[in-house]
Amino acid sequence: MAEVEKLRVDKYLWAIRVFKTRSLATEACKAGRVKLDGRSVKPSALVKVGDSYQIQKGLEKKVLQVTGLLDKRVDAKTAAAFYEDLTPMEETYRYKSMYRASVPTRDRGAGRPTKKDRREIDNLQHDWWNED
Repeated sequence: MAEVEKLRVDKYLWAIRVFKTRSLATEACKAGRVKLDGRSVKPSALVKVGDSYQIQKGLEKKVLQVTGLLDKRVDAKTAAAFYEDLTPMEETYRYKSMYRASVPTRDRGAGRPTKKDRREIDNLQHDWWNED
C-alpha cells in the first residue's frame, strides 16, 4: 500500500472505518463532531501522522491517534494498523453499559400512560441521558 503525502480528514476517517460513508464523515466534520486539539476541523483539513482526533459518533466518543495515512477503504484488520485508539476505558465502558441498561416497560393491558405517568417517564429519561 503506497504511503500518501496529503489526505483529507473526512477521507481518512472513512478509510479507517470510523464512518460507514465518506458523506457521513464530511457531515460529522461540518457539524463539529470531529476535533483536533479541542478545535473543530473542516472536512478538507489535512491529516498528519501523530495527530490526535476526538470523534463523537452518536453517543459514542472516541480518541484516535493517526499512525499512518490510508486513502483507500480496506478491511478492518488492515485499517487498525493506521490508527491507535486512545479512548479512555471509562468512556468505553460507559458507552457499552448503556446497551445493558434495563428498559422501563409497562404491563400488558395497562392502557396508555396518563399525563402524570408520561411526565415521570420523561423525567426519568431526562435524568438518565444527562448524567454528566
